[in-house]
Amino acid sequence: MNTFKKLFGHIHTIIRHRHKVIRNCARAGILGQGLKHDLSKFSPTEFVPGVKYYTGDRSPNEGERRDIGCSKAWIHHKGRNKHHYEYWQDINTTTHEYDFMPMPYRYLAEMFCDRVAASKVYRGKDYKDNDPLVYFNGGHAKEMMAPETARDLEELLTMLAEKGEKETFKYLKTEIKRRKKNER
Repeated sequence: MNTFKKLFGHIHTIIRHRHKVIRNCARAGILGQGLKHDLSKFSPTEFVPGVKYYTGDRSPNEGERRDIGCSKAWIHHKGRNKHHYEYWQDINTTTHEYDFMPMPYRYLAEMFCDRVAASKVYRGKDYKDNDPLVYFNGGHAKEMMAPETARDLEELLTMLAEKGEKETFKYLKTEIKRRKKNER
């Protein structure tokens, strides 16, 4: 694929994904977060490798990892975007092992919106409401999150698979409001 096609393909993918996340966040009552979602992808650290490794069917971070052994774009991205569970990991000074902090619910909600949008972008016309749950269950993210974060995300993904978007986003919007009220 030539550079021109990669450039415009990557831009198109980022914008399509962002629009889906913004729409999902609006449905969840967190439009402001949706509008700020993934803006770091336009920084040179993330954008240049995104174009270089663009394929259209998977994350460009995989190509960068394959070529240089890590993805500098991903390291940059997860450190600036609180909707990634990796943002909420740190090394315990006593045990020297990773500790997983619970994600504030509004960022967990954005992560849910992001996962649904990503599944729709990558699966296209083959998307089904259980795809984000299948992806979650097929990976190791659950083991890398605080237990309550993993439980809450799995609950939302299961609800999506079983009851659909309309009911899940209605529940999510109500739950965000309820938890926000309890935080005060």
